[in-house]
Amino acid sequence: MLTSGLQHVAAMYAGVVAPPLIVGAAVGLSGTELTFLTGASLFTAGLATFLQTLGVWKIGAKLPFVNGVTFAGVAPMLAIVDTTDNKADALPVIFGAIIVAGLLGFAAAPFFSRLVRFFPPVVTGTVITLIGVSLLPVAFGWAQGPNPAAKDYGSTTYLSLAGITLVVVLLLRRFTRGFLKQVAVLVGLVLGTLIAIPFGVTDFTPVQEADIVGFPSPFHFGAPQFALAAIISMCVVMLVSMTESTADMLALGEIVERPADEKTIAAGLRADTLGSALSPLFNGFMCSAFAQNIGLVAMTRIRSRFVVAAGGGFLVLMGLSPVAASLISVVPRPVLGGAGVVLFGSVAASGIQTLVKAGLEKDNNVLIVAVSLAVGIIPITKPDFYHAFPETAQIILDSGISTGCVAAVLLNVVFNHLGRGRDADEVTAPMEPGDEISGSASAKAAHVH
Repeated sequence: MLTSGLQHVAAMYAGVVAPPLIVGAAVGLSGTELTFLTGASLFTAGLATFLQTLGVWKIGAKLPFVNGVTFAGVAPMLAIVDTTDNKADALPVIFGAIIVAGLLGFAAAPFFSRLVRFFPPVVTGTVITLIGVSLLPVAFGWAQGPNPAAKDYGSTTYLSLAGITLVVVLLLRRFTRGFLKQVAVLVGLVLGTLIAIPFGVTDFTPVQEADIVGFPSPFHFGAPQFALAAIISMCVVMLVSMTESTADMLALGEIVERPADEKTIAAGLRADTLGSALSPLFNGFMCSAFAQNIGLVAMTRIRSRFVVAAGGGFLVLMGLSPVAASLISVVPRPVLGGAGVVLFGSVAASGIQTLVKAGLEKDNNVLIVAVSLAVGIIPITKPDFYHAFPETAQIILDSGISTGCVAAVLLNVVFNHLGRGRDADEVTAPMEPGDEISGSASAKAAHVH
């Protein structure tokens, strides 16, 4: 449980620390303050993971979900920093906006969850595939090195380290059994890091400079401030985050063979939004489910939510001990990139498996998948495609998962629900908890009707 939980932390660590590093640098924080802000994000990610996996009352999907800082909020937070006259007030304004957005999202969770009826296999399969495809460029970026502006970015050294890590993970998965097979990604990261030492890529400086103990004191950067423009901006981010979390829960539900129903999604969204509302108390940002960890569940087939809760425990400890947090940061980006190819590719493969059962022999469903994938891939292949749109609209449009999800839902309604285009079979009905993923079409149709 502990090693598998640590494997989840290793898979999502870079995604958690990147937003606070970017925003903190924009605010002009010192190195010490940046370390504090990063530790706070790890600590609050652990608390949010506890909420999601263990659950309290009707809060938490109780699925093997890791929660952390959502990257969707980075652009609007940078915009808030740019429009704040006194940079010292930027973080309090951001934290105030996140608190309000989190509370409003918590209230809206049960209504938002009712959208699950519009997520049949043809929609969920498309969205799951998009999640994997959208994450793969992140792995490719890691494989090229830590600094895109550096001369050695994308060098053969970096790409070779990524390739070696990938090969190690694949060999372990193919030729080992039991425990070693389940922690293949973690072993791959350790071996990749050791191999990187002679190349001078592994940096142990963060470990040497980190403190042993450090608690994220509440409102360290000042009491939250509430600015209307910032609140509206973060509410839009919250809607995007809730859309992606819904898609992630549907994806993970398929992988663990426990399809997420309306009740599960509502509980999961409550955990996301409450975690976001509480996060600024300890100087953290908006939290959301991490899609990259879905790939780890898909690959290892370890479906226990308590394993992920153990990962949440590691995140809390890292937040309380900067030196522990720095150990994960030692893993070079190219090594993370090699492992990420397997993790994120597994998510896309799970989406394809779902699409196989989605009735693609019907022309309507082929069109839904084709157009939705195209719309979702736009921000990946052409990042500046929506540059002429208002900044608020770009927050939504620049997320391929969100745009592809919306397109799939709307097209499914038009082709399979409205007028004569509606097909009365399983491909238009949402996945129910009692449905067998591999069951026959007639059995599913009988269950739905």
